[in-house]
Amino acid sequence: MRESLPEKKVRAKVIYRQLSKNYPNVRCELDYKNAFQLLVATVLSAQCTDKRVNQVTPALFKKYKSVRAYAKASLNDIEDLIYTTGFFRAKARHIQGLAIKIIEDFEGEVPDTLQELITLPGVGRKTANVVLGHAFDIPGITVDTHFGRLSRRFEWTTSQDPVKVEFEVGELIPQKEWTNLSQRMIWHGRRICHSRKPACGACPLANICPSFGIGESDKAKAKLLVKSDEDFR
Repeated sequence: MRESLPEKKVRAKVIYRQLSKNYPNVRCELDYKNAFQLLVATVLSAQCTDKRVNQVTPALFKKYKSVRAYAKASLNDIEDLIYTTGFFRAKARHIQGLAIKIIEDFEGEVPDTLQELITLPGVGRKTANVVLGHAFDIPGITVDTHFGRLSRRFEWTTSQDPVKVEFEVGELIPQKEWTNLSQRMIWHGRRICHSRKPACGACPLANICPSFGIGESDKAKAKLLVKSDEDFR
């Protein structure tokens, strides 16, 4: 029998309550001091770990202290500083391009709406929702690979389309929780519910997850698969 939306909401609430208990103090794992730094760091995090980005941004942020500094910078210099994040030429173009657009269209200030943010080079819904949630405290769902994978494992959605996942999961969880939901899903995906070898036996959701058993179910063996905060800092 197909699960109704109210039934799915109840089940989602139970799962999210446990995630909140397990990860009470979530935060964005990218280091930043203002909205523009977060925007740059999030662009750099595409196909790259947050840990690597955090190793690169101190020198980048020290050299370029304002939006205008990025707009006037040499692309080669930006590329040299972000080389280890991968796809460095495209990322450098995006960073300089979004800096120029912010100056030309938004008076030098990072916009605080989804519709405006996604007009910036290299910025899609995922990046925009990260910036909205963490820099402006405007709730948004960030559908990265972890969020999408867990949403399907929790049977909140069957879709592979990030936009569909965003809207379908958004129906299940109160809007005020969207940013924290995103971060908790990402943390759980990185630490326990891995793509290839989920640590099912060590998972706090073991008794309520519909996908329990797709990974290592033995508690002792599963614990060896769990990653800690230190792995991401």
